[in-house]
Amino acid sequence: MENRGKERVKTYVKKQVVDGEVIIAACDENILGLHLVDENIKANFYVDPYFYKGELLDLEEAVKILATATIGNIVGEQIVQAALEMGLIHPEAVLRIKGIPIALFMRI
Repeated sequence: MENRGKERVKTYVKKQVVDGEVIIAACDENILGLHLVDENIKANFYVDPYFYKGELLDLEEAVKILATATIGNIVGEQIVQAALEMGLIHPEAVLRIKGIPIALFMRI
């Protein structure tokens, strides 16, 4: 996970285990609470604190937890880039709304 000269923000990570599935919701700290709307692609996405605001961690710790997920919902430049580098998601699976990357994944 390269820094690429940008200041690192922390990552909110919320973990739940349901019927044996490890569900992780994670977002970069600086986008929590944003409401992203793009009329061109008819997208409306809210980075809801109720859903995403879990433990606030350094990216390295967040990635360790994300690696345990069977289902993941991730939003933000840093956490999505980390998931790409780990091979958890394919680049074509990333949706951008107002420039913010969003990705979902499931391990079968």
